[in-house]
Amino acid sequence: MPSSLRLASSFVVAACIFPRLISAVPSVSDPCAAIAGKTFVPPADALACYKAFPFSEKLRQNVLTNVARVFDFFTFENYYLNSPAPFQESTVNIRGKIAKINSTKYQTDYDFNKDLYDFTTQLNDGHTRWFPSCYTIFQNILPAPVITIEEKGVQGVYVAFDSVDFLSQLGPAYTGYFDSIKFDWKRLQGAKVIEIDGQEPYTYVDKIARTVSGNYLDHNVRVNSVFSSYRISGTSFSQRLGDLAGPTTVTQSSLTFKLIPVNSTKAETVNVPFLASYNGAPFTDSKSFWSTNCAANENTNGVDLKTLKTSELPRRLAKASIIQDGSRNAVGINLPPQFVPTLPPLPGSEGVIKSYALPDKKTGILFVGSFEPDDFFAFQSDVVAAVKSFKAAGITRLLIDLTNNGGMAQVL
Repeated sequence: MPSSLRLASSFVVAACIFPRLISAVPSVSDPCAAIAGKTFVPPADALACYKAFPFSEKLRQNVLTNVARVFDFFTFENYYLNSPAPFQESTVNIRGKIAKINSTKYQTDYDFNKDLYDFTTQLNDGHTRWFPSCYTIFQNILPAPVITIEEKGVQGVYVAFDSVDFLSQLGPAYTGYFDSIKFDWKRLQGAKVIEIDGQEPYTYVDKIARTVSGNYLDHNVRVNSVFSSYRISGTSFSQRLGDLAGPTTVTQSSLTFKLIPVNSTKAETVNVPFLASYNGAPFTDSKSFWSTNCAANENTNGVDLKTLKTSELPRRLAKASIIQDGSRNAVGINLPPQFVPTLPPLPGSEGVIKSYALPDKKTGILFVGSFEPDDFFAFQSDVVAAVKSFKAAGITRLLIDLTNNGGMAQVL
């Protein structure tokens, strides 16, 4: 969808363009000061800090004026009025929704921005999102990321088999919280999930795909995004929490599972608590939280290209990024080292492409982690190097792995 507009990059700071208009809601205690300096906090505490800033009509009008102008150039607006099968989930009356947000009475700036965030998420277009820097600075993390596998011909949902090694990488500040509340999250690793929030697990996964994941028109792609899975982040192997276990919003404090732990045949109900991770700059109170994460400054509103000489402008290639994991503030966690491929990588594996020849000497693996490389020309060179290596090794069968590849303009 090359002509889509990327609201997230263009207007993420619009909600903060008048920083002096907002001050913290008066209270006996400052909810932001209560969590200052902490890397991990209960989501209810993070949400209280978010809601410390009162609603401003002037900010709303500034934001919605800019949003409406962006949608004036949105090629697919008519498509969203009555999306054809199988994309009905994306049906949105864009102008009607903007009008509703413009007339709704909000108590806090967060409530307004959350409505706008949910609206753009429902478009299921990763190029067109609203990520206000103020309110995507925390990420909820559930110590029970889920996967889907097939066992004896039957598909099922399980707590990830590597969840202990995976989440332990977050350090004692994360794991120690669960020790302090005497919650044994480690025993959930590998458990078979029977229900989530009182629903059949795949029904709940579909709900998350409809309401939380966003980014992709295809429902099945969004379902894949709900589960924890491996990927290439930067140039290294990493693992996603998945949209169920790692949402950008902090509106959930816990999630109830009915599951059967490993080495047990008895189902039990477990209420699993979330813990929110702070991924922003240091702050001490509501005022500094706003100035640090929300207020516009000389670095947030772009560059005036008219002031640059023509010779200074680099060549620009077509680019329309899909934003994964909620925002640029999403937590990045490495793939546990025991799961990183041990086969020697073939030439051309330095960037977002990883190439391997399997021991059968007939099968090659080309793992393309992204079609949005930092260096377009290096990407092309890596593809050529990989193909030459496969041919030189006598490879006759090629598996191309696009797991968690968000797409882009480059093609093979």
